[in-house]
This record gives sequence, C-alpha cells and structure tokens, in this order.
Amino acid sequence: MANVPTDLMDQIRRFEEMFTLEIPKCKEITERFESELTKGLSKEGGTIPMNPTWVVGYPTGDEQGTYLAIDMGGTNLRVCEVELGQERGSFDITQSKYLLPEEVKTGSAEQLFDFLADCVKQFLVSNHEDQDLEELSDLHLGFTFSYPCEQHAIDHGILQRWTKGFDIAGVEGQDVVPMFEEALERKGVPIKIAALINDTTGTLIASAYTDPRTRIGCIFGTGCNAAYMEEAQYIPKLEHMNLPPDFPIAINCEWGAFDGEHKVLPRTPYDIIIDKESPRPGQQTFEKMVAGLYLGEIFRLALVDLVKNQPVKFLEGQDISALEKPYEFDSSVLSEIESDPNENLWEAGEYMKKKLKINANEAERKLIRRLAELIGTRAARLAACGVAAICNKKGYKSCHVGADGSLFNKYPGFPERNAQALREILDWPSSVKEDPIQVVTAEDGSGVGAALIAALTLKRIRKGIHQGVSVSRKNSLIPPVGEGNH
Repeated sequence: MANVPTDLMDQIRRFEEMFTLEIPKCKEITERFESELTKGLSKEGGTIPMNPTWVVGYPTGDEQGTYLAIDMGGTNLRVCEVELGQERGSFDITQSKYLLPEEVKTGSAEQLFDFLADCVKQFLVSNHEDQDLEELSDLHLGFTFSYPCEQHAIDHGILQRWTKGFDIAGVEGQDVVPMFEEALERKGVPIKIAALINDTTGTLIASAYTDPRTRIGCIFGTGCNAAYMEEAQYIPKLEHMNLPPDFPIAINCEWGAFDGEHKVLPRTPYDIIIDKESPRPGQQTFEKMVAGLYLGEIFRLALVDLVKNQPVKFLEGQDISALEKPYEFDSSVLSEIESDPNENLWEAGEYMKKKLKINANEAERKLIRRLAELIGTRAARLAACGVAAICNKKGYKSCHVGADGSLFNKYPGFPERNAQALREILDWPSSVKEDPIQVVTAEDGSGVGAALIAALTLKRIRKGIHQGVSVSRKNSLIPPVGEGNH
C-alpha cells in the first residue's frame, strides 16, 4: 500500500475490520451451521430447508442412454442432450444456451414456462432436423430448477420461494412440473419429465459419476448451495414413511437461507441494505453475503458510501452516476479488478474507466482493489464454513467436494482462499502434504447430472421401485398400480 494517503488507509482498515473473518469466527459460524443443518432435518424444521430430493443413491457407472436436460439458472437457460457412454464417467453432450429475458423473471407463470418450452422445441428442431418431433417422445427430461422446492417425489416439486432476483406471481406454493408439462403440450413437444432436480444435487451426482470419492456437491455462482447424501435414520421429518434406517436420500440443503435469525453472520451495513431492498427481505441471508449476484452490489454500495458519507478525498469531483445504479455490477467486476498483476494497477484502472466510468488515481485504485479482495475473500471463507459444517455433521475425514459456478471457476483465488479456510476450520496440521478434504471442479451437474438422475429414476421404475416417484400425477412416467411391470 505504498503511496496511499493516511485518510485512504484509514478507510482500508475500516473495510478490513468489516469484512475479515478470523479463524475463531469461522469456527463459530461452522458450529452454528452444523446445528441448523440438523434442525432442518427435524420434524420442527429450521431456517435451512434441508429438502429431501428423492435422488436415492449414487450412480453405479453403468447408466446408459440418451436424455434431455434443461437448466434454468439465474441468468441463462441451457438445453442439453446427453448420451451416457458405456464406460464409467463417459458421456457426450450437445447443448444450446439462451439468455433469460429480464421481463420473463418478473412476468407471468405462463410466460416463463412457455419460454422454457419454446427453447426446448427450438433445440430439438435444430438438433433433429431429420426427425418429426413426435418421433422423439421416448426422450426423457431432467429438469434442473435451482430454486427451493419441497419434493414428495423425484418428478414433483412445490416452489417454496423465488431466489436469484426472480419474482413471478402464481408459482410459489405450486408444483412447477405440471406447469412446465402444460407448456410443452401447448408447444407440441411430446417430452416427459422424468426428474425435477436442483443444480446442486445434479453436481453431487455428476461428480460422483466421474469421481467416486465425491460426497458433497456445491454451487458457488449466481447463487450458492450444497447437497449431500443422508440416511433416513437421520431425517426425523420422514419418520412417518417408515424407510429403512440406511435408506440414502440426497438432501438439497438450500443453505443460502442460513442464519435467517441473524445470530452469527457478521453483516456489514451494505449487507443490511441489500437485504432490505431485495424482493425477499429477511430471507437468504447467507446467499446475500456469498453469491455472485450480490458481491458486485456490496462492492458498489461501499464505493458510493466512500464518496458520499466518509471523511475522505475519494474520486473528488467525478461523476459517479454509473456507481449509483443498483445491481449494475456483478462478481465479474471484482474478478477483473483483482486480476491485475501490476503494482500500480494500471490495467485495473483502465477497466474501471470502461466499466465503472471513473478515473481513479493509483492510491484510489489500491483501495478499490483491496475492497474487492476483501469481499471476495469473505465469500470464499463463508463458503468453507458451510462445507466444513457438512463434513463435521457426517464425520467425513477424507473426501472430494464437487464445486461448480462462476465464483469457483472464474474468480481468481476463490478455490485457494476456500481451501485455506477449510484447513483452519478443521485444524489440519501444517505437516499434512495433501488436504484430506478437497473442493474440486465439478462435472456438469445441471446437464450431465440431470441426465444421470433421469436415468437413475427410469432404472428404479423398471425395477418396480416407486419410493419417491409419483404414481398419480398426470403424464407420470409410471403406469397406475395394476398396469405395467411392477
């Protein structure tokens, strides 16, 4: 921080105090996290939903066939056709990506699902030019719907609440599968939905398909979440089903909801503003401090606060109107600023001119860079608290954690900061040559994972195992009791 004036250094120290998570605080958060994971599985429930997904086991490696997968994320819609190969971990994938229009995110339910169905139809027409759509009715679809859902069956899901900036009336509290199927029918697409999954569950299964050491799947991207396999004996809220004690069920934690009571997470004034001004105040507290959707907004609010409210000479006399537009920047802005290797941060300065519309001197650039680093590091360390909590709960001493999402894959230093926090929280000695628990790049959970879960579901149906698969929903894959092969 050479050549940084005292007043700016004071602000840097203020930010460091706000955003730095020391080891004792990380351990306190992890302990609270573990107790909330357990509470979410109880009959009373808790802040973290801990939703059973009815994905009931890892892939064996002999799954085969061709499946469709559709991934409805926070920014894009992706349609995939996945052919599972004969060797474990092998697959071919064809895919197309479609930008989710902003008006769809806040429009009507019919508008949303018609858009999804249109994209599926366009994909099938483009990739099966020599076939009529009716000839594709044997294709089964894994629908990746990465929003909190209560699932009583693998092909059924009631939306609990919108996240990631979506706010569509008439969907919360409703089963999203019939809505999508009706749209497919309206568009003349004869495809059956085999499974409704969360991208985190898909990440768990896809990673386990290629790497049997995988025990947890995580998403660190626009949103953040985790999934892991739990035994029925540790899920009191499913006691009424009289499942075998060792019956495995993948749990979609929906851990973005952690600490909704604001007991342990050290929120800054900027975190509080984001929560108050969000479509769902008081919800998704953890996600609003970790997920890529919010990191740029935390950064923006801090910079505006510096200019307008702090006793400091910062961007004096400059037009900061670009900085005053909410959600104008995402985590890629912090990533770009952190990526500049130059001592004077010249490249970052040019980027700031282009993206932030500001002309920062060297000292100001160093403050801005440090702020980005602090926000990104806090996100990585908080993410490690969640991973450590699951490992502690399950007694995992050695495993792989499959992680996907733009933060993990593209943000410089995120994996390393996350790994360092895990070492500190779990008290591994410095003499350990290789971390016993490693967070590694995941396979494509929303594509390959969705296809695998569709394949696993069909395999269970063919064996006559209907536990966790609906038998009464319209267009269900399973014939009514008394028909077909049971």
